[in-house]
Amino acid sequence: MLTEEQILEALRPVTDPEIGMSVVDLGMIRQIVLSEAGEVEIKMILTTPFCPLASQLTEHVRQAATAVPGVKAAKVTLLHEPWDPSWARR
Repeated sequence: MLTEEQILEALRPVTDPEIGMSVVDLGMIRQIVLSEAGEVEIKMILTTPFCPLASQLTEHVRQAATAVPGVKAAKVTLLHEPWDPSWARR
């Protein structure tokens, strides 16, 4: 059975290109929804609105999640809320 921790660990190498830190450590991953069928939805935010690299970043997140054994499909949903620097793990 898939766990949120497995997905988070798979996403840890994905970095925000402007800040150079993991999307996980920056707190950009807001929610992970797992289905029993092996489908994953990752709800995330961007550190800056209208980021020109948003499509590239979300594709990297999707690919990293898809690489986890047991994941049949992964979808990334961008939330429209501002990122807060206090969410970053130091």
